[in-house]
Amino acid sequence: MKAVITHHGMPRRTKRRDVARMPPPAWGPAYPGAALQRGASLLEAISYLGIAAIVVIGAIALLAGAFSSANTNSITEQVNAIQSGVKKLYMGQSASYANLSNSVLASAGVFPSTLAPASGSGAITNMWNGTITVAAATNNSNQFTITYTNVPRSVCVNSVTAGGSWISITVNETALTLPATPDSAATACASGDTNTVAWTST
Repeated sequence: MKAVITHHGMPRRTKRRDVARMPPPAWGPAYPGAALQRGASLLEAISYLGIAAIVVIGAIALLAGAFSSANTNSITEQVNAIQSGVKKLYMGQSASYANLSNSVLASAGVFPSTLAPASGSGAITNMWNGTITVAAATNNSNQFTITYTNVPRSVCVNSVTAGGSWISITVNETALTLPATPDSAATACASGDTNTVAWTST
């Protein structure tokens, strides 16, 4: 209370107005639910991160499968193109494939555009840093063999089961019964990413 002088000269008591007090902030120590809200936010953040990680892992798996499928299609297209090119080049020739080599095929432009033979030797490196060799079959010069090295297992299995007009397919020196079944291909293509696949044709 405080005294105020009126126009009559007599003091008059007045009431002091209390200043309105603001409630404590929700984030302050006086708010008992703040810790619970912070804990809930942390759990939500962890959940979001977990979901994001699952999505990323799934995307990587899908990409890996897509790359494997693309590589399988690529190697199948390449060996089929080489087979057709060799047959066309030697069509009507009385001689066998005895002198067949990468350099001969390179000079004739038989290799598809996705393969770039080295000048002179005709050496070719495949997409897995392995070699590609085309030559007469070891025991029969009337047949020729296309050999790829360093072929990954998934590509190996899919490519040898893709079919085609081959008289034999050998994986890591094991001849497969044609048409090759997935289980026999999986057994033969057991050298990780260093499988050697040979397709033989007439």
